[in-house]
Amino acid sequence: MKPDDDAMTSPIMTTPEVARYLRIHYSTLYKLIRQGRIPAFKIGADYRFKRDAIEKLLTDREEKRRPPKSASSAFVQDSPTSSE
Repeated sequence: MKPDDDAMTSPIMTTPEVARYLRIHYSTLYKLIRQGRIPAFKIGADYRFKRDAIEKLLTDREEKRRPPKSASSAFVQDSPTSSE
């Protein structure tokens, strides 16, 4: 087992783990924390993140990016055909 395997299953993530997971630079992550856009808590001087909160953040963001389904596309009715 590689050392990162435990980190990828842990419910608590560190700053480097979250930065790698989100594929952003750590300084961008700190900026998002300061802006309140990424949920984090501190242990001593270090930030920690709940994995489920980070995953929910990504899921919510993805749902916002999807175009809304219109009522007409949700239900398609076949038009009657004539048999003449």
